[in-house]
Amino acid sequence: MQRRKRPAIGAWAYFAVAFMLGAYFTFAAVQGGYGLFRRTEIQAEADLLQRDLDQLNEQVARMENLTRRLSDNYLDLDLLDEQARSVLGLIRSDEIVIR
Repeated sequence: MQRRKRPAIGAWAYFAVAFMLGAYFTFAAVQGGYGLFRRTEIQAEADLLQRDLDQLNEQVARMENLTRRLSDNYLDLDLLDEQARSVLGLIRSDEIVIR
C-alpha cells in the first residue's frame, strides 16, 4: 500500500500568506487612499473646480471689460448713461417715469 504525501504545513502557510497579501493589495488598489475609487472622486472634483474656474474667469473678463469701458481712456456713453441712471437715479428730461 502506497501512502499519499500531503504538502507540508509550510507550503499551506506560504500560499495562505501570499493569498492574503494579494487580497490586501487588490483591495488597497481599488478602495484605498490612492485607489481607483479615490482617483475617480478626485477627477470629478477637479472637473467641478475647473467649471468654477471657467465661470470665475468669465466674470473677471466681464468686469475688466466694464472697468475698461468706464476708464478715462475709453468712454462708452451707453454704459455711462446706464450707470448714471442706476446709481444716481438720473433721468433725461424727455422721459416719463412710471412707478
